[in-house]
Amino acid sequence: MRDFKLAQPGTVDELAAVLSEGPGAMTLMSGGTDLIDLLKSGVAAPDIVVDVQGIAELAGITRDKDGLRVGPMTRVVDLAAHPDVSRDYPVLKEAALSLASPQLRNAGTVGGNLCQRPRCWYFRDPEVVCLKKGGDKCYAFQGRNQYHAIFGGDPCFIVYPSDLAPALISLGARVTIGRAGGDRVVPLEKFYQPPSVDVRKENILAGDEFIRSVSVPAPRPGQKSGYVKLTERATWDFALASAAVSGVVRGKVFSEIAIVMGGVGTVPWRMTGAEAVLRGKTVTEALLDQAGRAAVKEAAPLAENAYKINLTAAAIRKAVSALV
Repeated sequence: MRDFKLAQPGTVDELAAVLSEGPGAMTLMSGGTDLIDLLKSGVAAPDIVVDVQGIAELAGITRDKDGLRVGPMTRVVDLAAHPDVSRDYPVLKEAALSLASPQLRNAGTVGGNLCQRPRCWYFRDPEVVCLKKGGDKCYAFQGRNQYHAIFGGDPCFIVYPSDLAPALISLGARVTIGRAGGDRVVPLEKFYQPPSVDVRKENILAGDEFIRSVSVPAPRPGQKSGYVKLTERATWDFALASAAVSGVVRGKVFSEIAIVMGGVGTVPWRMTGAEAVLRGKTVTEALLDQAGRAAVKEAAPLAENAYKINLTAAAIRKAVSALV
């Protein structure tokens, strides 16, 4: 592990000042469940680690007429246990409970989960200088790639690992990004960027910015939601494919529907083709088959991960069927 300095701001204003004025490369630390491994291996080598655990105003869940406001330092376990989340946003509770282990859910935070780095073993290997670390090639393209992306994988084939991101995007969540010069608000779906935009980054945060809060719209009449996660192991595993589905459904007809996949794309992947097939029609077995085919129409599997095509269709079928 490379030596680094530690900054521990106590307020949001102090955090913004540190990020805007501090010399050298900086990395934010919330729960630390992902960052500590990256620091130990040397894959992350910042000059300054900015510990935000002491900033009370970044934690907690509040409700108003517009919905829920979730602080990035809210623990995943507290998100899953919140009564409003349990009642109104089942997809979010299910995604939170699917995440890692009870011990990690007690330590991990919402902001940390949304901003974690990819799980690609080439990226995580300190001896490999891959494209994402400034090298000249993605080793997964012609290497071991059974867990890599089948959507959005050019020029890098990472899979974005967050469970909370697909759930929140399916609900239409927005993220408030803080900085010394003033906040900006963007849809969470636009927070992520594929490797084709910037292979070194997974989101739009600049070096002097941080997540201030995540806002989830109030549920609409008839809204239902659910989360399906398909994994290799029964517990404590990342998704091979996951589907977050949220929509307004009456009988077996979705008047509105959002389907966002995890485990298959370089970013949380919106399945607009499957949504178009399902929207406004009575859900039947034949329609679910059609939606599955539409979902994987643009898939581009590598040598070892074509199985994710079937998993994608299966996750969508299971998640949608549970809501009608």
